[in-house]
This record gives sequence, structure tokens and C-alpha cells, in this order.
Amino acid sequence: MRSLERHRDVGAYALGVLDEAEAFRFEDHLMECPGCAAQVTEFGATTRQLMLYRRSTPPLTHPMPTPGPRMLDRLLSEVADRDRAVRRRLLFALAASVVLALTAPALALMSSGGGERASESIAAADERSGVWAEITTADEDWGSRLELKVKDGAGPRVCRLVVVGQDGSEETVTSWHVPRHDARPNTMTGGSTLHSGQVERYELRSSDGEHLVTLKPR
Repeated sequence: MRSLERHRDVGAYALGVLDEAEAFRFEDHLMECPGCAAQVTEFGATTRQLMLYRRSTPPLTHPMPTPGPRMLDRLLSEVADRDRAVRRRLLFALAASVVLALTAPALALMSSGGGERASESIAAADERSGVWAEITTADEDWGSRLELKVKDGAGPRVCRLVVVGQDGSEETVTSWHVPRHDARPNTMTGGSTLHSGQVERYELRSSDGEHLVTLKPR
């Protein structure tokens, strides 16, 4: 039972309100109790603040009675609980900062990977057919996206865009109808299973196989 009371004497010891005999017995206990030793260290700053406040405050005409040991222990316990809560909040804030610092580069990499891919535009005209075309490509995981702009005043006819791979394979990406006597640019979109680095050339052909214009990647 007295051992438990020794644990409760830590606040009174830190404030120096134990008598000499009690302080001597508590110091013996302190040498064998790391928990009380840690609490005495924690109370050090609070004790110094209380002492400074006591020295700087003029005495009252009717001073309040000194709190008893139980009241003092309860007050000091509340201070210790508050200090522990503050330390926990600081540790949580520090941990959150570390997590943010570690994950920010990964989040930035994911963000850049999910945004717009780098695109490339190439244009060409064929004097014989009179057709002008521009292709803008953007690589994706599955291949490449294509946007085609065409000026062709030799309609009416049906045309198609053919992607020719470096391995000789051919893939029709999109087709369109050219109206009669209409030289306004047409814009079409499509997709190829080939990445831009796998493409040898892009060819515009009429539905009957006439070659209209060739565009080669840089």
C-alpha cells in the first residue's frame, strides 16, 4: 500500500512540499522506479514556471489556503495528462509530415503519368492529287491516338487513312467521305494499335486504291 502512495508523491516531491523525511524516503523509491523518475523530469518545467510565477506575484491581503496533498496531486495529474496529449498531437503531426514527404514524389509521378501524353504533328501535301494532310499522334499504353486534318477538293469520293508499320503491316484507322467541290478541311480521329515509334508511314488512299498523300514520322 505504501508503495502506491510513493507513486502519488511524485507531484509533491517535484514541487518540494514533502518534509525532509518523506523526501528522503521518496528519493530511495525514485532510484528503483523509472516511471516516477520520468514524471519528475516532466514536472521540472512546470515546477520552474510555478516558482517563477510565485516569486513575481505580490502576496495577497487574504491569501488562499495552500491546497492539500490530494488536491495538489490531482492538479499535477491533470497537467501531466495535458502535456501527454500535446506530445501525442505533435507526434501525429510529425508522422503525417513524414508520410506526406515520402508519398508526394509518388503522387506527383502518378499525376504526371495520368495527364496528357506528349504529342507529335506532321504535315505533307501531294502536288499530283492536290491533297494536304496533317496528323497529330499521341502514344498510349494500348498504341497511339490519331487526329487527322485533310484538305481535298477532288470529291466526291471516299478516302481512308492507312498506318503502315515498320514490319510492313497495314492498319486502316479511319475513313471519310469527301463532298463534291468542297475544299474545306475535314477533321477525323482514330486509334492505332502501333506506337508512333513503330510506324513507318501514314498513307491517305481513296476507296479505289489511289494514293493521295504520304506522311512520314520524323
